[in-house]
Amino acid sequence: MKKILDEFKAFILRGNIIDLAIGVIIGGAFSGLVTSLLDNIVSPILGFFNYGGFNNLTLTLWKAELRYGAFINDVLNFVIMAAVVFLMVKAVRTITDRFKKETPAAPPEPSKEEVLLTEIRDLLKAQAENNADQ
Repeated sequence: MKKILDEFKAFILRGNIIDLAIGVIIGGAFSGLVTSLLDNIVSPILGFFNYGGFNNLTLTLWKAELRYGAFINDVLNFVIMAAVVFLMVKAVRTITDRFKKETPAAPPEPSKEEVLLTEIRDLLKAQAENNADQ
């Protein structure tokens, strides 16, 4: 039991869980902001053309009232939130790519022929120096 509690403690204290909690809180606040944008700005502007906005759009089938206007409102809410999240992720990737230190590629290993030719060159050079000294 103690082992499970220790593993859970290590899991909770990892930075990812705290980052996730912060993301959920900010996401909830952002969702309220987008809903307010739709309800207070976008829907009234579109309501100018539609006389009342999306929320009043309904369709009655038998005794069921289908509120397709509210669905359209939710779809717009999703699209706006998805676009903002996409732009935020794109911005973070751009920033991290800019500051990422690129390690230069290591030069390729010389081939066997190059190593052999280098040894022959060095031997010939040493031989020429010995002949020049004599």
